[in-house]
Amino acid sequence: MAHALGSQTALLGSPRPVARSSPAVSTATTLARTRAGRALRRPHNWLELGKFCTVGASGYLVNLAVYIALLHGADLHYLAAAACSFLVAVTSNYTWNRLWTFRGRRGHVAYQGLRFLVVSLVALGANLLVLRGLVAAGMGKVPAQALAIILVTPLNFVGNRLWSFGRR
Repeated sequence: MAHALGSQTALLGSPRPVARSSPAVSTATTLARTRAGRALRRPHNWLELGKFCTVGASGYLVNLAVYIALLHGADLHYLAAAACSFLVAVTSNYTWNRLWTFRGRRGHVAYQGLRFLVVSLVALGANLLVLRGLVAAGMGKVPAQALAIILVTPLNFVGNRLWSFGRR
């Protein structure tokens, strides 16, 4: 059994079983909470998140503009239009994140660029899955793409913050 049962006296004095986690789980949870807590208390991290969201907002607009142009102007299939528009937006986002958001974390342009591309491809895969699901559920293609981009943004930020532009 993963959890040992202990007893705790309830308000009325009767014993009640309580699940207790193992020491390894408690240590890992405490470590994660402590690290996350420290990260949340650093103003610099909030500034980086704000910059990333600003760059992301511009990328969001680029993505949607290119998506609409390819979907309606070039008559591409909605998934192909989403992939193409994502690549255009990701190029813009990489440039601005490298030059502005994570300026103090610059590494070799090709090394960071490759990592950024890998994170972006994972995010693209997630975006296409969400988009397909939303369209299959009856949502319009443009609103579905708009929502899919928003839903995938946290994955993209964490991957780029910790891996593409992570400190070495």
